[in-house]
Amino acid sequence: MSYSLRPLLRRTIHPPKISKSSATQTRHARVIPSQIFSPSRSSRFLQTTSTDAVLEKYKVKLEEKMKAEGVTSYTDLRKKYTSQIDSLRNDPTLPPLPAELLPSSPTNPSLIRHTPIIPRPRSPHVTTTPPPGVKTLSSYMDLAKLSPLLPPEIEYLWRLRHSSTPTSLCACIPTATFRRLLSHAKAHPMFILPLPRPGGAIEMHFLQWTHPHRDVVTVLFTSLAAYKLHGEFAVPHTMLSHHLELMDEKGLVLAQGGVVKDRGVSVEEGRWLVMALQKFYGADPAEDEGRRRIDLLERFTRGGEEFRVEDVIAEAEKLK
Repeated sequence: MSYSLRPLLRRTIHPPKISKSSATQTRHARVIPSQIFSPSRSSRFLQTTSTDAVLEKYKVKLEEKMKAEGVTSYTDLRKKYTSQIDSLRNDPTLPPLPAELLPSSPTNPSLIRHTPIIPRPRSPHVTTTPPPGVKTLSSYMDLAKLSPLLPPEIEYLWRLRHSSTPTSLCACIPTATFRRLLSHAKAHPMFILPLPRPGGAIEMHFLQWTHPHRDVVTVLFTSLAAYKLHGEFAVPHTMLSHHLELMDEKGLVLAQGGVVKDRGVSVEEGRWLVMALQKFYGADPAEDEGRRRIDLLERFTRGGEEFRVEDVIAEAEKLK
């Protein structure tokens, strides 16, 4: 028997609608005539002002030099000394010219020396500010103190840190395993997993991968019934965030999350869903069972009649 779940699962997340207040502000915005702030006008004004000031300041000396060189205008005098000016301007041993002597709109931009902006080396422990509600690894551990520790020591501290919270979930994943898991997560950001219930019943759950920060990858679990009813607004019952800060330095990805109370899923059931997720998304394509699980992910992503819920249930029953 085949279930047709794709119309319910493949919902498009629509962008937020523009509020009436925003539309009103846009509608009443003043349009300033472009000619008032025309770049040609403003640059011409600045250049003329700067040039006039310089000429006035050195007028006597320039006139004496013009007579000595036998020219009748400042432009001709400048042309005569163009090569010397350019060589001095490009001489790295000399200090830069005063700003007042530099034209604001040079005729040859390539003659201007630009100081290259060299980005600061990025520290492995410095990250961008996460969005509200998203915690990076530094919220749980002192990264500087982890640097001298070996991976087994870090894993011990990580598990100890979460052992006192009954509803918490935590994991330590080798980098090689996580890279494979993440590769499948990017290709197949959504999937469904069966959860065994007492009495031989099966309850389906929907999972979705998110990437809220460059060092955080999170997976959310929601009951399929809730997702069918509320779509992308369904509240998850289980969450697991993977922290990537130590992935290259220590070869380890630390994961933490938890099961929300009174959402219909126990902590043990949440752990089972996380284990099933790792078995499907961490599947090795070199193994027969790995190819079967990857094939199920691909069929779900493609949609259509080739995907059957019974196949996922049958494969989940083989999990150890």
